Order: sequence, then C-alpha cells, then structure tokens
Amino acid sequence: MKHRLAVVLGVLSLGATCLAGAGPASAFSWKPCAQPDGPADQQCADLSVPVDYRKPDGARLTLRVTRLLSDRPAARRGTLLVIPGGPGGSGVDALAHTGPALREALHGAYDLVSLDPRGVGGSTAADCALSADDRDVMNLRSWPGSGGDISDSVARARRIADACAHNGGAVVRSYSTANEVRDIERLRQALGSAKLSIYGVSYGTYVTAAYAQEHPERTDRVVLDSTGDPDPARVERGWLANTAAGADERFLDFARWAADPAREQLRLAQRAVDVRPLVLSLADRLDRAPRATTTPNKPLTGNVLRQAVQQALYSDDNFPWLAQLIKAAEDPHTTLALPPGYATPMPDRDAAVYTATQCNDVSWPSDVRDYARAVAVGRVRHPLTAGQPVNITPCAFWHTGPADKPVRITSDGPSNILMLQNLRDPVTPYSGALRMRTALGDRARLVTVDHGGHGSYLANGDACGDQSVTDFLLSGHRPQADVRCQA
Repeated sequence: MKHRLAVVLGVLSLGATCLAGAGPASAFSWKPCAQPDGPADQQCADLSVPVDYRKPDGARLTLRVTRLLSDRPAARRGTLLVIPGGPGGSGVDALAHTGPALREALHGAYDLVSLDPRGVGGSTAADCALSADDRDVMNLRSWPGSGGDISDSVARARRIADACAHNGGAVVRSYSTANEVRDIERLRQALGSAKLSIYGVSYGTYVTAAYAQEHPERTDRVVLDSTGDPDPARVERGWLANTAAGADERFLDFARWAADPAREQLRLAQRAVDVRPLVLSLADRLDRAPRATTTPNKPLTGNVLRQAVQQALYSDDNFPWLAQLIKAAEDPHTTLALPPGYATPMPDRDAAVYTATQCNDVSWPSDVRDYARAVAVGRVRHPLTAGQPVNITPCAFWHTGPADKPVRITSDGPSNILMLQNLRDPVTPYSGALRMRTALGDRARLVTVDHGGHGSYLANGDACGDQSVTDFLLSGHRPQADVRCQA
C-alpha cells in the first residue's frame, strides 16, 4: 500500500486485450485469485472500460478487479474501496497484503474491493519499449550526475519521452488520474453500490480526493492516509519536489535510531547529530570512487546510497538494513550487496505506468536551464537528495498535453473525509497534507500522528491514529476538530 516504483508482473498483449465495441460491465464473474501469503478467499474479475471515455464506442481495455467479502455478513454495512499508492500500485496486491488487517480492524463491516489501475497487474497494459538502462530505477528517478550535471538526465528524459510517444499508443496516453477516477465510477456502477466508502493511501489519496470532488454524492466515508499537496498546477511535479524537505525531516528519526547505544553492532555514531555528516561524507566518497558489488556492472555509487536512504525512510523496519549497508560501505574490505530492487531494471509496463501517469496529468516546464538551476539550489539546501527531486524528467519533453485539467480540490461537498498523517513522512510531507486539509475546508478533519514513515493506519502501532480511522469507518464519527496524537 506504500508508494512503489515497480510491481513485477507479466506483460499483456495490447492487441489481445483491447476489445472493440464491448458494452459496460453489468455484473462480474468472480473467480478465486489467492495471492502468495494472502487470504485464501480473495476473488478477482474483469471490468471492461473505454480506452478513451470521449469515444465510448471505440477500443476498450480490461481492468482486473478484486474483492474480499465480509467474513461477518450480519455486520456488513457497505463496500470499502481500497486505492493503493503509486502511480503503479496494484489493488490485487493491496488486498492480499493489507486486506486481512483491515478485515480484523473493521470487524467485517465492509466488503473490501480494489482494482489494478490501467497498465498494472492483471489489467490491460502497454509499454514504451525502453532499454534496460532507461528502466533502471536509478535512471527513472533522475539522479543528477557528478557535481550536479544533468546532461545525461536530459538525454535520457528526451529518449524516454520519444519512446513512449512512438511505442505506447492510446493505452499509454490513457494512463492518468482522471481516467482512474472514471474507471472507479464505472466500477461503482458495475458493483451496483449507491455509494462507496474509500480508503486511499499515498498517490491513492489524490485519486480518492479527485473522485470525491467529481462524485461527492457517491461517497460514503472517505479516509486519506499520507496525503500530498493537491495544487493543480503542480500535482506530481510538486510531490517529487516536496520529498527533499520530507527526507530531511524524516532522517532525524534514523539519526536518533543509529546513535542509540542499544543498537550495539548497528550503531553509526555516538551522537545523533553526527549521523547525517557521516552519510553525506560517505556518499561524496562513493561519487568519486564507487564500490564494486556482488552484482556485475552495478557498483554502489553515491546516488545509489542516497536512493537507499530514501527507500529506508519509508519505515522504521528498514533502518537495520540501511545501517548495515552504511557500515559495509565504510569498510573497504567488506563485500557489498546492492539493496533489494536495484539489481534488475523495472519491467517495461511498470515503467510506462510510473512515467506516463505523471506526464499525462499535468504540463511540466520544458526549459532545461531552469531544471539545472533548481538542481544546483537543491544540492545545497537538501544534500541528502542532491537535487534529484527537482531534476528533469521525461515529462519535460512529453509529446502530448494533458487530456484533462487536474481536478481542483475544494471545500464543496459533504463533510465526510478523515485525513491521517504522520508528522515526519518522507514521501508525502506534512506540509503537503496541510495544503490538502486547507483545500478541503470543513469537508475534512485531520488526525496528525507524531511518528515517522510513509503510511499510518495499522502501520505504526499508534492506537490514537488507528482508533480514529476505525471509529470513523465503523460509526461515521469524526473528531469535532483536528487531532494531534502524541508519540
């Protein structure tokens, strides 16, 4: 349910899954689809939707839909749609991994439903035919080169944009938040539900807020967990830029952890204040002299270390392996292994979803000099991320403009939204959540949890935050005013 760069799934043939002329689904043919380590009773079905809603009689694609029925039918009050993060998060995976905890917390009050968005998992996919190098996570994340040079990033961004334009077709052009909102409304109709309760996480909170803005009368109880800034002029570009400050705020938690005498073998410094300079110094040394790893032709560079720090800040559970990596990198005699996910490129279909959704949602600036200046400033202000959050992406050279204007989130609509937010979130920082809170006005209440990491409900062990969401979903009761849950 956390934001993920890759969902490793097979590729579907576009020609085999775009069906001309099929009508909207009126019912589902549910079949068992239990996932590894997931609940045995998970079910899946397919939903046909237009590639382009402006051409409802044109080509169609298929979305994979999944559900976990209430295990206490007498207690069931409705349907809870789970919208995972991303772009690129799988609803099938989300229910497999988080469905059991939701079921237990909510006492069977809901049938849990989700879907694989366009291009993800069991849904129709297309790709951009990118090279393996262009699908490397370190390149898709647009890390600047030595000294902040962005020339390689510019060339790669242009190459990826050209490839998606030439090879992606109408399906890749259809990857957008606006179409996910339309697909959710088609799902609601097919389910026969008058209203949906919705639980959205990370990027899923923006999808959820956009759906609630477009279809307020179709929403029941709405939860936004780990929310980004909804500024319609920036959307994904703003989310990326905000991660620089988010990493700085969250790193303090790791520094305190890594200086704790109780860490024994994993302790990095005597004082928390010394951990950040240690990591920055190590990254600088690896910039100059990368270390070989157990993966051929994949050294540990300064940027790989910086990206590993970003990845680790998602959860306290990651702190031990990050400390182990840092200790190993400091020892010239230690054999190094790359962190998980760095050795192989992202599947082409997943790279297409991740990239195209960002570029299809909103127009991005195209002046290369502005990006170079932003990176230079970012390297000074936020050395942990070294300018990456404001570096150029393929969106600067995207061949088509957005088909839809980004939804402007406003206070118009029912007062039925509860926001849950960690105070030190490296991915969707607290400042962005406050902007969403302001935009929603009296439609929302905000529960702030004094905790670090990305994703809060049933993730922190925080009874105050968890109980606030559970009570709301079960009873409809929200706090009268915003709430602060102390550590």
